[in-house]
Amino acid sequence: MAAAPGLRTLLSLLPSVPWLRVFGPTPVHLASACLPRRLCSAGTKRSEPKPPVNLENESLLENLNLMGVDVMMARQRQPGVLRKIFTNEQGLAHFLQGKGASRKVIASIISRYPRAITRSIDHLEQRWRLWRNIFKTDGEIVSILDRSPESFFRSSDNGNLEKNIDFLVSLGLNEKDLYRLLTTATRTFSNSLELNKQMVEFLEDICAELGGQNPEQFAKTIISRNLYILIRSTKRVKTNIDNLRASLKLSDEELLALLQGHGAEILDLSSEYLKNNFNNLQQKMPSLGSRKADIKKLIVSYPMILYIGPDTLNSKLDCLIKGGITMKQILEKPKVLDYSTQNITERLAELQRVGYDLKKNGINILDSSRKRFVAKIEKLAASSSQ
Repeated sequence: MAAAPGLRTLLSLLPSVPWLRVFGPTPVHLASACLPRRLCSAGTKRSEPKPPVNLENESLLENLNLMGVDVMMARQRQPGVLRKIFTNEQGLAHFLQGKGASRKVIASIISRYPRAITRSIDHLEQRWRLWRNIFKTDGEIVSILDRSPESFFRSSDNGNLEKNIDFLVSLGLNEKDLYRLLTTATRTFSNSLELNKQMVEFLEDICAELGGQNPEQFAKTIISRNLYILIRSTKRVKTNIDNLRASLKLSDEELLALLQGHGAEILDLSSEYLKNNFNNLQQKMPSLGSRKADIKKLIVSYPMILYIGPDTLNSKLDCLIKGGITMKQILEKPKVLDYSTQNITERLAELQRVGYDLKKNGINILDSSRKRFVAKIEKLAASSSQ
C-alpha cells in the first residue's frame, strides 16, 4: 500500500514526456502495462459476458392474445413454449376449426396445454386418423380435447400410439375400453410398447401362478376394471397382490377370484396407502364389535373399502353407527360406504323425520339414487300424515 502514492506521481508525469504528447493521452492498456500485475489486474479486468436472456416470442404472444388464449395460464402451464421461435398456432386453429371446434374451445385448449401449438399439420392429421379408428365422429374427439387437451397432445410419437392401439386391440379390448383408456389413462398410449407388454405379461404370469386357466382373459379383465394399471409399475402391483394375500390369508383360488373381481380396482394404489388403510380397518372394526373374520369378509366383498382413507372411513362408520345402524348391516350392504359423510347424515335425518325403522326395514334405502330416495321419502311422509 505504501507504493501507491509514488505510482500516482509517476503516472502524473507521463503526459510531459515528449513522445507521449505526440500520440495524446496515455492509453489505458499502455499505462497498465507499466504497473505490477497485482495492481493493474483489478482495475482492468473485463466482466464476463452475460448469457443471452431467453425472452418470450412477442409475435407469438400477440397472436395468442388475438386468438383469445389465456396467456397467463399458458405461461404457468408450459412457459418454454412461449419462448419458441417457430410455432403453429394458426395452423392448429385452422385444423381444429375444420373439425368443428369453436374459437372459444381452441383458445381454451391452447391455454391449458400450450404445447399443442408445436404440432405440425401432418402430425395432427395422422393423430386424428388414429383416433378416428376408435371414435365415431370428429365431434367426439373435439369434446374430449375440450375436456382434456393432454389426452391428444401429450405424446408426439404417432408411431408409438399406433403400435399401442394395435397391441391393446389384440388383447381383446373393445372400442369402449380404448375410449375409456384414452380419456382417463392417457399415459398408457405414451408408454413404450415394451412397457405395456411387460405389465400384460406380468398379469398373465400371476394368473398362471394362481392356477388360472385363461391368463389372457385375466389380463384383459384387470385392465378393463382398472384403467390405471398400465401406467403403474409391476413392482407396485406385485407388492399389493402379495400384501392382500398375506393380510387376508387368502388361498390361490380366493386371491384369483378377488383379483378378477373388484379387487382389480385397488391394485394401482400406493402400496403404503393400501397398507395404512388395512391397518386402520384392523383397529377400527374391533372397536365397533366386529371380529377378525368380519374384516376379511368386508374386504373380499367390498375391496374398494381399502380405497377410502382412514379419517374419511372412520367418519362414515361413526356416522352410520350413531344413526342406529349395526356393523352387521354394514357388512351386508357395504356399498353404503360409497356415499359421503354429509350425504349419509342428510339421509339418516330424513329417514328419522318420517319415522323409518332402519333395524326393521334394513339399509337398502341408503344405497339408492337421489331420485329414488326422494320419492321414497315423499311416499313415507304422505302415508304417515294420513
